[in-house]
Amino acid sequence: MDPDAVAKAFVEHYYSTFDANRAGLANLYQEGSMLTFEGQKIQGSQSIVAKLTSLPFQQCKHNITTVDYQPSGSGGMLVFVSGNLQLAGEQHALKFSQVFFLLAQPSTANLMCHS
Repeated sequence: MDPDAVAKAFVEHYYSTFDANRAGLANLYQEGSMLTFEGQKIQGSQSIVAKLTSLPFQQCKHNITTVDYQPSGSGGMLVFVSGNLQLAGEQHALKFSQVFFLLAQPSTANLMCHS
């Protein structure tokens, strides 16, 4: 698999799902996954999705400007994303950045993410 294509496909899938249906991100996380959000550490698929769905805005649109990746020695991939987040009803976009550590799952072709 082309790592560049994997990173870009993951980012496109993640943010289009986030923008349309945050609960749909559950299958990208597992019980060992961790999300760190503004200093708070949240572990496990259900807890992560609960956090993401409880954010104080209902509609948003991510506009990605940068996707950088580095392969890891463990067979995973570190992906850095930055861009702008446009919230519904807001005139100005917010800058954002997010880092994912993707790990291939041995029994499936799916990637598990830690962000």
